[in-house]
Amino acid sequence: MKVVRFDAAESYEPDKDWKRVSLCCEQDISLEHFVKPPGHASPRHEHPSAQVLVVLKGRLAVITDGDGEHELGEADAVYIPGNEPHVVKNPLDRPCIGIDIFVPGRSFDFWLKRGR
Repeated sequence: MKVVRFDAAESYEPDKDWKRVSLCCEQDISLEHFVKPPGHASPRHEHPSAQVLVVLKGRLAVITDGDGEHELGEADAVYIPGNEPHVVKNPLDRPCIGIDIFVPGRSFDFWLKRGR
């Protein structure tokens, strides 16, 4: 068993006020808590891992080429297959909070490496 304390977990901000905290970073699964600032949209991106995004607080919109835009409310989730290009945006004027689950796990520094 491996316990991760939120306050001591690895974290970073890929963009101003876009906060990500690594709650589990294993080869077979990873789990990231995030706070997305008002109006923020992630760059269009893809990754080989399948992703499940769960909205904990607020609303988030997920946009894919094939399915268009779908808005999610609190406790809603979306499955995004691996290698599917997508954007996640916060349409609200306040921060939104969510959890990203990746299978297999992805490197927590994905956004830092992507920016290079």
